[in-house]
Amino acid sequence: MTFEQIRTFLWVARLGGFRKAADRLHLSQPAVSTRISNLEQELRVTLFERGSGDLVLTKQGMLLLSYAEQMLFVEEEIKQRVANPAETEGLFRVGASETIAQAWLPEFLKAFSKEYPRVNVDLTVDISLNLRTALLDRRLDLVFLMGPVSEFTVENVSLPSFDLHWYRAATNPITDMAQIPVISYSSQTRPYRELISELSRTVGPKARVFASASLSASLKMIAAGIAVGPYPRALANDFLASEQIVEFDPGFQPQPLEFTASYLSEPRSFLVENSAEIARSIALEWDSTYPK
Repeated sequence: MTFEQIRTFLWVARLGGFRKAADRLHLSQPAVSTRISNLEQELRVTLFERGSGDLVLTKQGMLLLSYAEQMLFVEEEIKQRVANPAETEGLFRVGASETIAQAWLPEFLKAFSKEYPRVNVDLTVDISLNLRTALLDRRLDLVFLMGPVSEFTVENVSLPSFDLHWYRAATNPITDMAQIPVISYSSQTRPYRELISELSRTVGPKARVFASASLSASLKMIAAGIAVGPYPRALANDFLASEQIVEFDPGFQPQPLEFTASYLSEPRSFLVENSAEIARSIALEWDSTYPK
């Protein structure tokens, strides 16, 4: 019985399938199947009930799972307390919303690379809803999203919020939202839903809302005079500095965007936990430097 067999067993049990475990471990599916088969032969037990759906642990499989989790916890303790972080290897899968990507994400990646120079990073930029799904499906290790994620399996580290300010084109003075469309975040986000609710109350049926998952495209549309919209001031700085857009007060202010660094609590990974704290430190430093 080898440690790699135990690790493979744990991921098959966690993810409920050989293919998913193979993707997570960067192995072929036959390699995963062989490891589990060899482990079962050595222990002389059946670990999984194999049917048409997800794999189900047997009684012996449940017992082994508890030991496997303890073994991986000890491994992580050793990595944290004994091993040199600079020697850590592997693939780290990070997801970030575009707000974070255009704010402090580059500084985080610099700090992460300095701490873990031998770890490869797979970066995904997407809307928070998709990032949440990818995290729960274990396709991402750490996500920076509009949170928190209200699942008992998820740890959420609070990050600085972003105030929203209203912008219009410098060449288009119209701010009456009954006359000019409002552009906002993706229709699958909380800011969009809150904006729709507020516009329905204050403007009524004449309000038109454009939804976009791309912040840069949205700000360009505002600069072109196509729409007005609320966005973080720090992300609008270049457009403000070039005098393409100006800030205005429509009489109501959207709620700030609340973000978290979120990750699955089990199986424990000090690489992920440390990275979340690095992100928090970088975000706090960035927040103290850039205007809100």
